[in-house]
Amino acid sequence: MRAREHGIKIGRFAPGPLNAITDVAGVKIGHVTLIEGERTRTGATAILPHSDNVFTNRPRAGLSVLNGFGKFAGATQLQELGELETPILLTNTLATGRAVEALVQHTLAHPENKLVTSINAVVGETNDGRLNDIRAARPSIEEMRVALNTASKGPVAEGAVGAGTGTISFGLKGGVGTASRLVEGHTLGVLVQSNFGGTLRVNGREVRETSKADADGSIVIVIATDASLCARNLTRLATRSFAGLARIGSSLSNGSGDYALAFTSASGDMPNDQCSPLFEAVIEATEEAILNALLAARDMQGYDALKDRPNLIRSLKL
Repeated sequence: MRAREHGIKIGRFAPGPLNAITDVAGVKIGHVTLIEGERTRTGATAILPHSDNVFTNRPRAGLSVLNGFGKFAGATQLQELGELETPILLTNTLATGRAVEALVQHTLAHPENKLVTSINAVVGETNDGRLNDIRAARPSIEEMRVALNTASKGPVAEGAVGAGTGTISFGLKGGVGTASRLVEGHTLGVLVQSNFGGTLRVNGREVRETSKADADGSIVIVIATDASLCARNLTRLATRSFAGLARIGSSLSNGSGDYALAFTSASGDMPNDQCSPLFEAVIEATEEAILNALLAARDMQGYDALKDRPNLIRSLKL
């Protein structure tokens, strides 16, 4: 059950039909989920901004970093040029290099790209080593290409799937979550890879005292919209999503990696003074996406690679 099925309504803007990032036209999501034996609890999630060749039809994009304890591949060129030239892959920390290679292979395989010699692959990561044997070479390059090749429109699987298979939030089972908002003729969607600590709050109310359960951890927030924002205002939009992270109770600790990437399918340039409703909506959608990740997850038994022992993480029960 998602937040709204529990009667929890966050914010004032209405969600889209699916209440998912795929409410933004053209966006596709693909997961590869690896739950094998007693030690493998990991995966990857692909976000495709549109169905065309991303390298030649580059969406505007902006990246914001709240705390940079992470390995966000492709960040500097993305910030410099304000555009994507590959889809986005999310995975575990030690799979970041393989994800870059998966995106390179995916891009070079397109028939229009036969003369391409430089690719800025964009990869976000969080560390799932509390439930996964992260030193094992999974997901593989081939497995991550499956996530890219099977990405689709429509409802998005949430919880312990894809890049959220082995993640933990607030000492509870985290995962992938999504939400969307309809804002003055525009659609905005958020997808999160939730893997951080703090004290869990919903709509400002503490629902679980979790401050001692998990101090550190990370989150990647991906935002899609059809509003005609320039790269600068997409970065501003991404920055506002961290207010949603704070509202749900993140401790924003020294060991957190807090990254937000926003992209648009539109051209043109919306004036600055028309951006405020989108800023408010991204706060709402981020908070709800994180809550949906927690609610969709199930109890998971895995392997704690940091302590070399089995580990059981319970899911959120409201």
